[in-house]
Amino acid sequence: MNVSLTVLITGGSGNLGRELIKIYPDSIHPSHKELDITNEKGVLEYVSKVSIDKLIHCAALTSIRQCEEDKEGAYRTNVEGTRNLVRSVSRLNPGCLFVYVSTASVFYGDKAYRTELDIPYPKNFYNLTKLLGELVVTESGLAKYLIVRSNFAPCRKWVYPKAFTDRFGTYLFADDLALAMRHVMDQGLRGTVHVCGEERLSMFEFAKITTPEISPMTMSEYDGPPLPMDMSLKSVRIPSFPLSRERREAAK
Repeated sequence: MNVSLTVLITGGSGNLGRELIKIYPDSIHPSHKELDITNEKGVLEYVSKVSIDKLIHCAALTSIRQCEEDKEGAYRTNVEGTRNLVRSVSRLNPGCLFVYVSTASVFYGDKAYRTELDIPYPKNFYNLTKLLGELVVTESGLAKYLIVRSNFAPCRKWVYPKAFTDRFGTYLFADDLALAMRHVMDQGLRGTVHVCGEERLSMFEFAKITTPEISPMTMSEYDGPPLPMDMSLKSVRIPSFPLSRERREAAK
């Protein structure tokens, strides 16, 4: 049975996916059980039953440690999963806009304010899989695609007791990013775009907006997979977006 729909969102249970669902309340946002993106046949069957003009692909394995420990699983989800969606859309719904949510961390992190003109150089396996996902999209032959690079967090209390004072980004809250993405899509932008905040903040400064009691730490205290030190972005295509600091009281 064919169902006429407008927007399909993968990863709807994630921080960004939940905010996008609020913006697109008539969207479909299947659970992992309903749509396992690593199952090529299942993806093709699911896409064959819907008629969409936008597919916003947020689903990914995002834990840096987990991606290092399970490289096969990370590749299967973040790269092959993206390929399965792209192939299905190309075959069954070629006029659909494919929106791929990437990351600011496709860059090495040794320089501030990377733009769309800079060459990516991932520092860990998670970031590599996100860049490979970008390449799947750009080399797919899709008529319409948009790759969004950003760094964001939900507008709520910081989940860790500490945050880095020497790791930087042009952060947005997840609801800010969802609104910004809708704006960019409504503009008809295509290709790769950096959707980023106006302010370059340390992770500690960003965390303090919602969690004033957060404790500082430095990268010298960190023990784990390599991390980019500077995730700040700039766009040569669009203006930056304001970070909604006024939500701090509501988030505490």
